[in-house]
Amino acid sequence: MRPVFVTGGTGYLGRPLIEALVAKGFEVHALARSGSERKLPVEVRAVTGDALDAASFAENIPAGAAIVHLVGTPHPSPAKAEEFRRVDLASIRATTKAAIVARASHIVYVSVAHPAPMMKAYIAVRVEGEHLIAATGIPATILRPWYVLGPGHRWPYALIPFYALFRALPATREGARRLGLVTRNDMVAALVRSVLSPPTGGVRVVEVPEIERSSRIAA
Repeated sequence: MRPVFVTGGTGYLGRPLIEALVAKGFEVHALARSGSERKLPVEVRAVTGDALDAASFAENIPAGAAIVHLVGTPHPSPAKAEEFRRVDLASIRATTKAAIVARASHIVYVSVAHPAPMMKAYIAVRVEGEHLIAATGIPATILRPWYVLGPGHRWPYALIPFYALFRALPATREGARRLGLVTRNDMVAALVRSVLSPPTGGVRVVEVPEIERSSRIAA
């Protein structure tokens, strides 16, 4: 199996994803800021660098690796529009540059479901990230969750009855499915599946319904 290079490996999705990839037998390399290497699982090959600066890590990505990009602003909200451009957009710009240098075989990117009636600045940045990835010409998988439930991200559980109602009504069914809630386990399973089964070319998009099924398929 090709090596996997993960950015954002110490974060909400990064650490459980790395653990799942290691369990599958992958050789995992992960980008970390200086001093944060200890937060990575011991089986990982840490790469010290700045996620906003391709030159700081591009040469340390194994040639032909799959790259999973998970850097982003925690707990996104409309008030963080400036941070989305400073961190989220700058980091995927750096990762696409580094992917070209490393001749990456596959880019996996967590975007966001769209269109949607809110979080316009966040969606705009993630869509721009999708365009940057497509422009590399490297086969890519783009996952589009809306909200990922898990530790520290539980308040939307209260919305589940409303989602059930909206999915039952023909007028709101499509939107409720596209903007549905997924769990962190669903996301990790979908990311692992993406790494295991890269597209042969172009960009593959994985929407919420497919993400929801991922953990059931993995089981």
